[in-house]
Amino acid sequence: MKRKEQIKMHEHHHHNHHDEHSSHSHQHHHEHMIADFKKRFYISLVLALPIILLSDMIQSFFNYSLSFSGDHWIELILASIIFFYGGWPFLTGAIDELKQKSPGMMTLIGFAITVAYVYSAATVLGLEGHDLFWELATLIVIMLLGHWVEMKSVSKASDSMESLVELMPQEATKIDKEGNTETVQVSELQKGDHVLIKPGEKIPVDGIILDGKSSVDESMLTGESVPVEKEIKDEAIGGSINTSGSFTIEVSKTSEEGYLSQVIQLVKEAQESKSKTQQLSDRAAKLLFYVAVAAGIITFIVWLSLGYGLEEAMTRMVTVLVISCPHALGLAIPLVVARSTYLSAQNGLFIRNRASFEDARKIDTVVFDKTGTLTKGEFAVTDIIPNEGITEKELLQKAASIESQSEHPIAAGIVASAKQENLRLTAPKTFDSITGAGVKAKLEDSWLLAVSPGYMNKNNISYDTDTFKKLSDAGKTVIFVLEEEQFIGMIALADQIKDSSKEAVSRLHELGIEAQMLTGDNQTVADRVAKEIGIDHVIAEVLPDQKADQIKQLRTNKKRTAMTGDGINDSPALATADLGVAVGAGTDVAMETADIVLVNSNPVDVVSIIELSRLTYRKMIQNLWWAAGYNIIAIPLAAGILAPWGIVLDPAVGAILMSLSTIIVAFNARLLKTKDA
Repeated sequence: MKRKEQIKMHEHHHHNHHDEHSSHSHQHHHEHMIADFKKRFYISLVLALPIILLSDMIQSFFNYSLSFSGDHWIELILASIIFFYGGWPFLTGAIDELKQKSPGMMTLIGFAITVAYVYSAATVLGLEGHDLFWELATLIVIMLLGHWVEMKSVSKASDSMESLVELMPQEATKIDKEGNTETVQVSELQKGDHVLIKPGEKIPVDGIILDGKSSVDESMLTGESVPVEKEIKDEAIGGSINTSGSFTIEVSKTSEEGYLSQVIQLVKEAQESKSKTQQLSDRAAKLLFYVAVAAGIITFIVWLSLGYGLEEAMTRMVTVLVISCPHALGLAIPLVVARSTYLSAQNGLFIRNRASFEDARKIDTVVFDKTGTLTKGEFAVTDIIPNEGITEKELLQKAASIESQSEHPIAAGIVASAKQENLRLTAPKTFDSITGAGVKAKLEDSWLLAVSPGYMNKNNISYDTDTFKKLSDAGKTVIFVLEEEQFIGMIALADQIKDSSKEAVSRLHELGIEAQMLTGDNQTVADRVAKEIGIDHVIAEVLPDQKADQIKQLRTNKKRTAMTGDGINDSPALATADLGVAVGAGTDVAMETADIVLVNSNPVDVVSIIELSRLTYRKMIQNLWWAAGYNIIAIPLAAGILAPWGIVLDPAVGAILMSLSTIIVAFNARLLKTKDA
């Protein structure tokens, strides 16, 4: 079994005011850093313009003349401000990297700008040679712009999630021990408090229903359009909307611990979890530092030994260092990670483990749980078997009229089917439930019952046992309808298959991936669902604790497996699979166990994960080649390998090429789109 990082959600929750304050200060610090880079970029850009205009190289390139007494000193002053103010984040970053004995991008940038600045300042102070002020200025401006854009991109996904919090109500109706109500701020609510939820109100926090019942619209959270019936002991999720009755909840999680906060935490975890390709990029940046420094020193020595002056040798060395700045390499992966995290969050795919998400491109077998994953967990009428003297529609109309007062899922299924047939229901004059057996109601002048097989057998009421057995063996639930204690027919219901299940399996087949189903249901029911959807292989009658063993077996057979389930009884299997996907967010177990959480409970999203993983990996590799390929070509050119043929790369051209490489990498990352986009 693979070792899986189990990140307990409650470890990330903010249990007190101090934690809440530190969370806000962390967010404020991140925003402050973005604002700081933006400010440094604009100030450096304004100061760079006169340096560029005064540069001898730019003047000769554009064929104009601009000089006055002391102009080089003006350039030195402006360049000094840019170096110490604009270059400060890179200089401090280089020091941090060197302290950690892990030189990388910051060290190389810091080294390049320091060499360029010291050399250029020396030329003003009397050293023979041409200054590199304009290269220094443009290099720092480009680096600041790149970092600012990167930080903005990375923060976009969490910003889009945190905007969900604004949808939460700010006030709640609290009930005290005496039963009095008062309006309080949601942030003041504590675990154990009682809160009254009125019809039409948003539920302010997660809680357990103590009193009353209602229908709750959870579509904003789960994507499920049908309101969910809630009664005593059921969980109410903060952010969902109470559509009908009023009820009282006991707060189980404060606003910082609730479902939406968990969603935001998932996005932050996704951004903080290191991707495998990012680690490759970091190693490449570290390697490039050593290559660049070595190439710079070798270039300097070779040019001096060939009889060139200090100025030319120094220019060549600085050009190598400027050109080899791995900014494009540094951006290659983070920008794709930021983009894929943003796209996945937009589509309701919350990545907790980036390494597993990246490996999703290798998946060759997807295993689905049945109930709630491939099926809706809602009953619908499949068969209507009337007795003599009554039609199918009449039987359904009578059954639906009886069940119209019941809240049971089977009753809801019968009523929904009658409404689809546009049947007129009769409101019962009297309605009562028969404990553990069904319901009875008086319609006009007759008593009608909708009862279970147990009631029929207990009261020795005869019915067609062969038909019942056939329906029962197919995994259907059968309801018997009686009128004045006389059997008038039976109605069979089954769990509805989601419309998207067939599409999901079909798209997996197009990708060359096998679809399997793992369920605790009996073999007949499982086979019926599998046949309708197009599942390749069925493993039925499996207990929850045996599901993980089945996944282990698949992995033993060298299958790269994704397990998709509701995250409660499937949690061991989710943890065992190469990729654990929890369908239907809102449960702690799902979030703790899965690598990816799907908000919309849609099986097609499993296909989207694999497709996005493949597209993301492709973009990462493209960007690494753009970034590394540029350095592979540019460093030898900067060192002067083609100098005997009169081709020498100028530091200015080096800076332009470097920025062009960065722009291509950033633009390529932005091109990452989901297939449905």
